[in-house]
Amino acid sequence: MGERRTPGLRIRRADQVAEERKRLLALAGDELWGLELLRFAIQQAVAELAGLGGMVHLGSPGFGGGLRLAVTSGLPRAFTQEWERVDGNGPLAPARAFRDGVFVQTSAMTAVPLFGPGGPVGTLSVVTASSCRPSAGRRAFLDLLGRWAGERLAKPPAPPPDPARTGWREPSLPQDPQAVGTWDWDIRTGDILWNDAMPTVLGLDPATSDGRIDTWMGTIHPEDLPWVLADMDEAIYTGRMHSTEYRVCRPDGTIVWVRVRGRLVLDDDGEPARMIGTLWDVSSSHDILEMVTDPQAQNAESASAERASHIRRLAGALAEAVSVRDVVDASADHILPSFDASGLMLTFLDGDHLRPVGFTGYPKEFVDRIARMPASWGFPITGVLRERTPIFISSSEEYIERYPATADIPAVAGKQAWAFLPLIASGRPVGSCVVSFTDPRPFTGVERNLLTTLSGLIAQAMERARLYDREHTRARELQRGLLPRELPSLPAVTPAARYLPAGTDMEVGGDWYDVIPLSADRVAIVIGDVMGHGVAEAVTMARLRTAVRTLADLELFPDELLSHLNDLVSDLGDDFYATCLYLVYDATNRSCVLARAGHPPPAVVHPDGSVRFPDADPNSPLGAATPPFDTIEMELPEGSLLVLYTDGLVESPTMDIDQGMTRLAKALSGTVSGALAGHQDHSAVSDGAGLHCAECLESLCDSLTATLLPGRKRTTDDAALLVIRTHALASDDMACWPLPEHPKAAGEAREHVRAQLGAWNLDDLSMTTELLVSELVGNVIRHARGPINLRLLRTDVLTCEVSDGSLTTPRIRRAADTDEGGRGLQLVAAIAHRWGTRYTATGKCIWTEQPLKSEPPILLPEQAGLDLLDLLDDE
Repeated sequence: MGERRTPGLRIRRADQVAEERKRLLALAGDELWGLELLRFAIQQAVAELAGLGGMVHLGSPGFGGGLRLAVTSGLPRAFTQEWERVDGNGPLAPARAFRDGVFVQTSAMTAVPLFGPGGPVGTLSVVTASSCRPSAGRRAFLDLLGRWAGERLAKPPAPPPDPARTGWREPSLPQDPQAVGTWDWDIRTGDILWNDAMPTVLGLDPATSDGRIDTWMGTIHPEDLPWVLADMDEAIYTGRMHSTEYRVCRPDGTIVWVRVRGRLVLDDDGEPARMIGTLWDVSSSHDILEMVTDPQAQNAESASAERASHIRRLAGALAEAVSVRDVVDASADHILPSFDASGLMLTFLDGDHLRPVGFTGYPKEFVDRIARMPASWGFPITGVLRERTPIFISSSEEYIERYPATADIPAVAGKQAWAFLPLIASGRPVGSCVVSFTDPRPFTGVERNLLTTLSGLIAQAMERARLYDREHTRARELQRGLLPRELPSLPAVTPAARYLPAGTDMEVGGDWYDVIPLSADRVAIVIGDVMGHGVAEAVTMARLRTAVRTLADLELFPDELLSHLNDLVSDLGDDFYATCLYLVYDATNRSCVLARAGHPPPAVVHPDGSVRFPDADPNSPLGAATPPFDTIEMELPEGSLLVLYTDGLVESPTMDIDQGMTRLAKALSGTVSGALAGHQDHSAVSDGAGLHCAECLESLCDSLTATLLPGRKRTTDDAALLVIRTHALASDDMACWPLPEHPKAAGEAREHVRAQLGAWNLDDLSMTTELLVSELVGNVIRHARGPINLRLLRTDVLTCEVSDGSLTTPRIRRAADTDEGGRGLQLVAAIAHRWGTRYTATGKCIWTEQPLKSEPPILLPEQAGLDLLDLLDDE
């Protein structure tokens, strides 16, 4: 038979259980606070009711506020995510317990309020499998548990130390009023107004902040949130000053301490209506506080201060880092000395492999092995990406025990302790960070937390840097594709150029330049600047450069070419403008003809070192100009320099263009003499003098940019520089004859050609050139008018020119098989390397070119499908 239990025995046992519970709570209450306190309370409540799990909700301060989920125990995420926010005026058990301050029982949940000094600050709920009402003893314990947890919840975790003993003083308001956040909170609606300093301290974006108290409360550290909310509620209910310090978790991962003070404002009925106050950053004071209250920190005060300094500098360096290289350098410069580490590696997740992007303190063999390692391997550097959890290994023995498949890694890397940190940005893994140590090292909890926090900062910086590097590479490739890859080496000129983008901007600019060979040893030189930065401006620049090359092939005069460019830019719309300088240099007579549209004039440097700028009307920029454009003609002595540039080289926010041009002239006069000295004869481009001159011009470009742009990061505009050294064609490389307006002129022209080519030792080109001359002169006799002139030029090609006084342009036409003529230009096109027509001041000129080094095969008239009678008719 079972033992008969008397009512007195049950009462005594219940009293004993109650006393044991009270003693347990009294012992635990002095050691627990914040979230740990709430977890302990849940566990006690769930055990008391034999429940499935439990939740703690904390009330938003003020009247009519909702409840937010703070802690859970034993419940799956799929269940608790539906309870993250509870309407304070709703019918759910936690809301009723919080609103009415009473015990609430439903079919599957039991809830009790957490009472603070000013009333309910939250609720404790237990999910049960039975709808039976708890006994009076259990209800009494739950009520006791709720009051016990609520009272201790309002206590801050660590009061300041004794000022007399430590010298620490309570933080006062900062001296700078702009560093103090001010706020005005409407308790009834939850709306809050604050100044610009508040979101700065909290790390929020003012443009996206919704101005709600919940947004502010969401920044409070989870461990501090319970007692902060309790203190605010108590201040509202009791009318006292709200004054406290707590930690704020900024969206960028950093944690700061803030000091908050608030004063209650009552309405006309004496009810709480608003709270107004201040908030400011007191992190520096807490750094000092931690050092003076921790005995170990006192013994290592210098080391701790140095580490804190490195961490602060690292945070600043990562915030300013632009490229991946910047992130790697900043991490190595500050993390290694902070933890006395000997190695650091940053990797990117590239498909199925990790790609090292920066390292220090590791042998190449180890880095190459990491680069070949698939992300699916069981190596900790890849495992942290799958688990998204840091791995700390204190010794090589621990490593070998945990990862026997790669047991040789410690020996290969030469390390004995590691911190493998995942780099998580925007919720996805982007790579990993490895901090290693030469000697075994036990990682303290502070070091683990600090390294984990730093990995978050590095991940955000790395992701930004990778995007920047990718876009910057594309911008450089686009800019490189739009500018000449290399400038041509021509007998008439020796060029050198520089393009300098503004600072570290990723946008492509509109500055451009080009050197275009023309006929008869003439050269077109152009430089321009499309106003603005971006893809649209780069496209406009590409259009202009292509148009200039097309129009230059037509051998238009500079003013005519700019008129066509002006029409092109005008058709693009009112938002596009460009400056341009177009110049044609003729080596046969050392003449230079230029026109410009809103562009700075070129600097002309004479062989004696004197510098001058051609004085003429610059005209308006393309897109705003009204043709015609003014032109300037000048004669350049042999060996002169033409220096073309865009305004970014000579103009800045602190220097106008006139001052910049003066600086340019001074720099040229001071540096150009060395580049020009000893190289006056450049008639032969194949000897060492030409090469040496090119090297001098490259050095001159470097000298000019270093002098005029000593700090590229301070400029806001791109700069282009084009330096041209001019060479004159020697008189014995030219020959010119007038021809009569008579059918016999073709015969005379062939005699002149035959004799001159013999004198130049170019007899191999005699037959081809005679055929070309016969056709060109014959066309003039038949279809044009005089005066007629024949000219031969010898450079790297043999140029044959026939000029006349007509403006009629010859063109090739397809002759039928029965036609007796019309095949002359077909012959010219078949046997000449190049041919064309250009207008002159007195008419036109038809020219042909034949290379001197690699002569094309000569086609006989019969092989070219031409009738020999066409040639004989010229006689």
